[in-house]
Amino acid sequence: MIERKVFEAEHDMFRDSVRKFLEAEAVPFHEQWEKDGQVDRAVWRKAGEQGLLVPTAPEEYGGVGVDFRYNTVVTEEVSRLGLSGLGFALHSDISVPYILNYGTPAQKQKYIPGCVSGDIITAIAMTEPGTGSDLQGIKTTAVLDGDHYIVNGSKTFITNGQHSDVVVVVVKTDPNAGAAGTSLLLIEAGTPGFEKGANLKKLGLKAQDTSELFFNDVRVPKENLLGEEGKGFIYLMEELSQERLSIALIGMAATESILLQTIDYVKERKAFGKPIAAFQNTQFQLAEMDTEVTSARVFIDRCLELHIEGKLDAVTAAKAKLLSSELQGQVIDQCLQFHGGYGYMLEYPVARAYADARIQRIYGGTSEIMKLIIGRSLTE
Repeated sequence: MIERKVFEAEHDMFRDSVRKFLEAEAVPFHEQWEKDGQVDRAVWRKAGEQGLLVPTAPEEYGGVGVDFRYNTVVTEEVSRLGLSGLGFALHSDISVPYILNYGTPAQKQKYIPGCVSGDIITAIAMTEPGTGSDLQGIKTTAVLDGDHYIVNGSKTFITNGQHSDVVVVVVKTDPNAGAAGTSLLLIEAGTPGFEKGANLKKLGLKAQDTSELFFNDVRVPKENLLGEEGKGFIYLMEELSQERLSIALIGMAATESILLQTIDYVKERKAFGKPIAAFQNTQFQLAEMDTEVTSARVFIDRCLELHIEGKLDAVTAAKAKLLSSELQGQVIDQCLQFHGGYGYMLEYPVARAYADARIQRIYGGTSEIMKLIIGRSLTE
């Protein structure tokens, strides 16, 4: 694998500590978590104690105020070890930043320290039944009634849904205003009328709790409005670049890990009296995959650098997600093929990685949406 220049010595030290933590506190239990359909909540608090959650949070709210490379280290190590059930990336990279970037001082003080410690687990509720990637088509409404919003509607496919203590909910405060009628509300678990549906059964990410959420005349205090009313769609667009970069980083780390494991496997597995690594077809396939993965890694790391500099635009982020997620599917599929029948057995990491990889082309905006974003930038 190519030497990476985006990280410095302190990031390497942090990576070592993250890896040791995950190997001790997550790897031995992940199979059971997959059976349970969710991780043990205690691992969140342990991760918080080690500084793995929301490292970008300012010190005044309990964080360490570092840049997104620390988030990346956690995301990559979780992915390399195949720990699909840990919803740390959704929490640290996607949902909590909405509170950090658009929340009032009071909101930050109320929620961020718990988000850093692992006592508060967050989720973001965008997708609704029938809307998919069409954020402008959401139907969940929030009608102002005195000092409260009355929220009605439902959401689906919500990561961290079962464990969530506070959810960033995308609502329509003005159903007739299109994108300009979209707002964000912070809704706490336990609020009357807010119910969590059953933990959804999925093709992959089996240890990751994923839920439907239901809102029936939920009274949400007006002070739980995140940012300004009517600017929710703008906030979503501003934050989607980081979300898509995070998904791209997940994909690259998982792909590299499975490719390396497969290289080791083909050196040991024999067919017709010799290791399958000795066959020209194997060598050519590995050469193609390694070249493509190396090329993608350089681009994704450049996107990470741009993000740290505040220069990652929506189109480039879309390219990163499209490239990484599509390549992940292709490479892991071929790696499974090299494993033969064993690759179809869930006891082998490649089988889990194959199932987990499929969602990468769907959430955070489908591959088709990414192509639409890129295509429009080229033709308009």
